[in-house]
Amino acid sequence: MKNYKILYTLISLILLCACSKDDTTEIKDQDNSGNEGNGEEVITPEHPYTIVGTGTTDFYSDIAIISSPNEGDAFFGQDANYPGNQPSYIDNGDGTITDKVTGLMWEKDMGEKITFAEATTKASESTLGNYTDWRVPTIKELYSLILFTGKVQGATAFEMFIDTQYFDQPLGNTSTGEREIDAQTWSATEYVGTTMNADATVFGVNFVDGRIKGYPKYNPRTGAANTMYFRMVRGNTDYGTNDFIDNGDGTISDLATGLMWQKADDGISRDWEEALAYAENIELANKNDWRLPNAKELQSIVDYTRSPQTTNSPAIDPLFETTEINDPEGNPGHYPFFWTSSTHLDGVNPYAGAVYIAFGEGLGKMNDVLMDVHGAGCQRSDPKSGNKDDYPQYFGPQGDVRYVYNYVRCVRTIQ
Repeated sequence: MKNYKILYTLISLILLCACSKDDTTEIKDQDNSGNEGNGEEVITPEHPYTIVGTGTTDFYSDIAIISSPNEGDAFFGQDANYPGNQPSYIDNGDGTITDKVTGLMWEKDMGEKITFAEATTKASESTLGNYTDWRVPTIKELYSLILFTGKVQGATAFEMFIDTQYFDQPLGNTSTGEREIDAQTWSATEYVGTTMNADATVFGVNFVDGRIKGYPKYNPRTGAANTMYFRMVRGNTDYGTNDFIDNGDGTISDLATGLMWQKADDGISRDWEEALAYAENIELANKNDWRLPNAKELQSIVDYTRSPQTTNSPAIDPLFETTEINDPEGNPGHYPFFWTSSTHLDGVNPYAGAVYIAFGEGLGKMNDVLMDVHGAGCQRSDPKSGNKDDYPQYFGPQGDVRYVYNYVRCVRTIQ
């Protein structure tokens, strides 16, 4: 009898292992939200918040395309010198696109313009691809799609700032008076401050002109809800969430992205060429592989829960130290624009401007009044060079402040 009991136990264990193996196989055919995966390939990113490269392969001076600079040359250290995780997508053939770098799945076709409230409803009711966990993306999720291979001149589009092989990107309807660039994609991220004339504001990415701006949630004249494009997303709910550690040596690591940051800027403003050289030559915490971050790397450390209006601070985690500056009219309590290594192809000379991130207010002058026109955390661009005595200036329909001499926060990849 004892031998029978032993034999029965062994058979039971064998059957249990077999069942467990079958269960594991079945789970692989589902995504991590409980939705049926339809054979979906589950993408596991290198880090929870892996930064996607900008797609840039060309090299630029402050006025022209140039051949690839060597280490030590002028303009070495720009975006194309450090390509990073280049964009890679899968068209799933069901109206969805999978980002192989981030693990996010996207809606291919945004459909028509809708209001902010309608977007939330659309996401909650969507069954696109037989998934039911769609959401409106945060500004960090949405910005993961931007490419800086796009090109624009004012309101005229030449190349989109998103991969149109995979994503449908409309232009503004010029027959109704819109400009081509009036095709912004909004996010779920609302500005914690206000812009313009105390307008409630939503952050969006313009994949036609290559910028992040805050847009009025409501029409300031009628009070009606404004409509804009929305591209729904699902998967990797950790994307866009930082995991900072102060290393105690003047550096901060973000374990979510695998990047290490200079804790405090050095309080000196520079033009773009000078910014590249400074980042390439700094030695900090016994490390000398620092660089000027590209646009998407630098935007990853914006804290959209903070702003000068609401927290009396820049839009960045308080672990970081940021120089306080006066605005162009001498008022204190403002913060610099920070250079990135990414050229922004816009204007009569498309090679002459580079991307910056505003950790303070996105200032502009309208009707001779200096105000926050685009929100802390916006992304715009400045001329790469100019006579320091000629700036600040004001440019464009919202009178964007141009400093040209901006600040630097260096980055390196954690090895």
